[in-house]
Amino acid sequence: MAKAVRLSDIGERLDVSAVTVSKALSGQKGVSEEMRQKIIQVADELGYLKRQKVEPEKKGYNIGVVVAERYLYEGESFYWKLYQELSQIAIARDCYMILEVVNYNYEKSGMMPKIIMERKVDGVIIVGTFDSSYSLYLANNIPVPFLYLDTNGAKDTCDSIVSNNIMGGYRMTNYLFKMGHSKIGFVGTRLTTTSIDERFLGYMKSLMEHGIKLKEEWIIDDRNRKSGDTYVKEQFVLPDKMPTAFFCNCDLLACVFVRKLASAGYKVPTDISIVGFDNYINKIDNFVSELVNETGLTTYEINMKEMAKRTIHIILHKMENINYTTGMFVIPGRLIERGSVKRIGEEIPFI
Repeated sequence: MAKAVRLSDIGERLDVSAVTVSKALSGQKGVSEEMRQKIIQVADELGYLKRQKVEPEKKGYNIGVVVAERYLYEGESFYWKLYQELSQIAIARDCYMILEVVNYNYEKSGMMPKIIMERKVDGVIIVGTFDSSYSLYLANNIPVPFLYLDTNGAKDTCDSIVSNNIMGGYRMTNYLFKMGHSKIGFVGTRLTTTSIDERFLGYMKSLMEHGIKLKEEWIIDDRNRKSGDTYVKEQFVLPDKMPTAFFCNCDLLACVFVRKLASAGYKVPTDISIVGFDNYINKIDNFVSELVNETGLTTYEINMKEMAKRTIHIILHKMENINYTTGMFVIPGRLIERGSVKRIGEEIPFI
């Protein structure tokens, strides 16, 4: 049997290291073009290339990120952090990120983002939910490869990366039942974002499986349905008869909601238990100390790093192959138990 050709065998022919050979054959930097060609020629002569496919030299791309202004109302919002994760992974792949924030008036006027109109990007990542008509306009008119992140695509043929919102909402509500709660409210305005709707559906699934009817007075809006702008604490409307627990659609709004509860005389978790979603906020300013006396917010962790990694992987493939498609890619998360939920009785069983 013929001896397998090693990288060191190729290197010995040209008096270079195996590392240099590896870099040359994989298209990495640090090898002159003249030496790269010599290494490829020797590798071919020795039969190495019959077993190993030489990758073309990597190409750097400009990747646009388009997000609505309403999601960046806080300097340390979830989407700012997600953008940072995307940027770090893109840079490691020799690509550059260009962010464009679309305000509400620009969105309603149906204008294409400038980074796309001015042809500054090779591909686009659309982050979060836009107005349905604007989202469809983008899907029909963006001239470069694109995908949606943290929202479903505007059309069935659009590729998207989302967290497992339905299962996350289901698990968080089940956890409250496990802690003895049967009177559970939901904080989040329905029909404003895909993620809120899906988390609400998970909440509803858990209620039904425990034989609990939905009480509309325990569904509290957290943002303007038309513009999507989130509320400050004074705008939350609390019901006359309160539940014992609330599932909040995201961590940031959970913290703001707790301020509203405090202003109304309720303590967390002594009077009202709270769970959130994202595992994004745990120690920012004095939010958490207000929330549960520094014991933290029980929440559902979104695997942000994996979402960013998968997003960059897919958009690069789409830019290199116009026919490449993945459909919807769902990233699972996990429950993080902290101190914002009080046990008030035995676990409520499924029916």
